[in-house]
Amino acid sequence: MDRVLYTADHESFRATVRAFVERHITPFHKQWESDGIVPREVWTEAGKLGLLGMDVPEEYGGGGVVDFRYNAVLSEEIVRAGASGVGFTLHNDVVAPYLRGLADEEQKRRWLPGFCSGELITAIAMTEPGAGSDLQNVRTTAVREGDHYVVNGSKTFITNGINADLVIVVVKTDAEKGAHGTSLLVVERGMPGFERGRNLEKIGLKAQDTAELFFDDVRVPVTNLLDEENSGFVHLMNALPQERLSIAVAAVAAAEKIFETTLEYCKERTAFNRPIGSFQANRFSLAEMATELQIARTFVDRCITVHNEGGLTVADAAMAKWWTTELQKRVVDTCLQLHGGYGFMSEYPVAQAYLDSRVQTIYGGTTEIMKEIIGRFLGV
Repeated sequence: MDRVLYTADHESFRATVRAFVERHITPFHKQWESDGIVPREVWTEAGKLGLLGMDVPEEYGGGGVVDFRYNAVLSEEIVRAGASGVGFTLHNDVVAPYLRGLADEEQKRRWLPGFCSGELITAIAMTEPGAGSDLQNVRTTAVREGDHYVVNGSKTFITNGINADLVIVVVKTDAEKGAHGTSLLVVERGMPGFERGRNLEKIGLKAQDTAELFFDDVRVPVTNLLDEENSGFVHLMNALPQERLSIAVAAVAAAEKIFETTLEYCKERTAFNRPIGSFQANRFSLAEMATELQIARTFVDRCITVHNEGGLTVADAAMAKWWTTELQKRVVDTCLQLHGGYGFMSEYPVAQAYLDSRVQTIYGGTTEIMKEIIGRFLGV
């Protein structure tokens, strides 16, 4: 079934992204996995080609086009290349809406040009050692003292945490209001008391810098507050559908890529003088995966269209996120099984995909949280 989501402009953009990936990412990614981080130069090269801040107004250095299909194209090409370490999607899909939609004019002029050029790498710090999806239990505090907030606390599992120059930190500014007493403060590299912890060792996504962050009496100017004090919860809830759609886009693209690789393997690999794909059990597995991927792709493409129209609901995004990421896990596991012993060898893409895919059902809200959200929208 042909996709009808993209126009010629999107496919032209895809060609630019693919050429960038082939030149600046693919030859070096293995080394980045060993290093545990992507060099900052990759970000500035992406900025030169307009791959960062596509939806940021041109006056701030962005592309000036609010169309999530460009974000999806970038994500698909990075995922298909197996480039798990490049944090562009978090920068574009998760952080950009906060800066573009909540920052005042002075903040936009201060931060957005560097955001688009790749000179300012961004992250968002929500998760804490004792609080993941539960914003009521955020312990990082920001106490107003004159023209500054004094921030104390810690965050963990922060994507882009080592490289980040700007971190949107979810802080508690009014403990009595629970989740509705949270605010969004932008903490900048070099602020005294702001320290990075470990670049965390993970079972997958090894080239992606994922860090602990510590805040010890960090004095953050009030001018770094996004929107109003205690408005953080509402903004986080409004931004989550795009974040979860972004994860769904990546999940389907990754599953499709490993399926394509496995299908070719099943046509070429023989057993008992026959291609292994010709055995009924294997043929049925391939047929099932192809069908489920087609269904997932159709739904995600529809979600992208609805999101561009401003109609993607929290429940729709939760459905897309949990279904596609669980599907990705099943597809990768089945594909590894079809590779037999070779699937367990780290030099085979399916082995790397097995490790990289596992986190998909966890970050951005676990599968269990997604089902809770959907259930509440059903009124149960």
